[in-house]
Amino acid sequence: MDTVDALEACIGKAPAPVNLKVIDHLDEGALRWIAASPLVFAGFGEAPRIGVTLGGGHPGFAGGDAHELRLPTALLDDPTLARPGMGFGSLFPLPGIGETLRVNGRVVKADEGEIRIAVEECYGHCAKALIRSDFWAASPGAATPRDAAAFLSASRFMALATIDAQGRADLSPKGDPAGTMASLEDGRAWFAERPGNRRVDSFRNIIVQPHVAAALLIPGSTHVAHLSGSAWLTTDEAVRARFVVQGKTPVLVTGIDEPTIDLRESPTLVRANLWPVKARPEGIDVAKVFVTHVKLNSDKGLGARLASAVLSVPGVTGLLQKGLDKDYKTNLY
Repeated sequence: MDTVDALEACIGKAPAPVNLKVIDHLDEGALRWIAASPLVFAGFGEAPRIGVTLGGGHPGFAGGDAHELRLPTALLDDPTLARPGMGFGSLFPLPGIGETLRVNGRVVKADEGEIRIAVEECYGHCAKALIRSDFWAASPGAATPRDAAAFLSASRFMALATIDAQGRADLSPKGDPAGTMASLEDGRAWFAERPGNRRVDSFRNIIVQPHVAAALLIPGSTHVAHLSGSAWLTTDEAVRARFVVQGKTPVLVTGIDEPTIDLRESPTLVRANLWPVKARPEGIDVAKVFVTHVKLNSDKGLGARLASAVLSVPGVTGLLQKGLDKDYKTNLY
C-alpha cells in the first residue's frame, strides 16, 4: 500500500468531527492537563529522520502558555534528539485516565536547560490504546525480557513517531494485549492497526516518509524498547491473521524492515513511579476538555458552527462521556 487513496479505501476517511476537536494553542484545560501529567512521550524529527524519547517523572515537570510548551532537558531520557527547527509530536497521559492529550508543533529553542516548542496542534485522544493495553492496571516489577524479540512480544503499549514531507511530526499511541501488540519475525518488526480516532496521520506519513521510531513498554516495567526502521503498510491476509484479538482481524498491519532495537531502562519511568496507579488527578473533566476544544476550533464553517451550537446545550458533556464509554466497550477491536 503506497498511496493515500489506497489507505483511505482500506480504513476509510477520517470523519469531519475528528478534525473539529483540534485547536492551534494550549487552552486552560490543556494547560491543567499538562500540569497534572507526570509523563510525556516526545518525538523529534526533521525529514526523513525521527526519534522518540520519554520525559518527566512528576506532575508539573512541563509548563508553558497558550502558544509555547516548555520541557526541561534534564527530565528527558534523550534530550539530544531536540534541535531548533525540528518537528515535535507528543503524548501526555494522566494516571488512571485512558484518554491522552496530544500536542504537536516545532522546536524553537533547545538550550539553557530547556526545550521550547511552538504549539501548532492540541487535541484529546481516545482511551482505546490504554484500555487495550491495561496500562493503568499494571503492578510494579513486571517481568522484563532481555531479548528484543521476547520484549516486543510481551509489550502492550507503543508510542509511534512519524514525520511528513514538510517535517511535521506525529506521535500516536498503540495498545494491545501481550502477544498481539508487536512482534519480531523474519527479520522484520510488525504491529497492527486497531480502531481509534481515525485521523491516520501516522499512516499517511509512512507513505511519504517511511522512517519511523517507536517506544514500546510493558506496563509495570521501567524498561523501554526503542525501535526504528523503514516502515510499510500491508493488508496481506496471512500477516493480519497473526494479530487476531477477540475474533477480530485488523484491516492493516505495519511492517518495519531492518529494525534497530535498543532495550534500556528509562530514568523517566523510574522517577515517575507510575504503578500501582495513583489517584486520578482532580479538576480534569475529560469530556469537558474535548467539548471545549471543539468550541475553540478555528474552523468557522457551517459544520463547525453547528457542532459548537450542539455542544453548548446543557448536559451535553455527560452525554458525550456516555457515548465515549459505550464506544470503548463495543468498538475496541
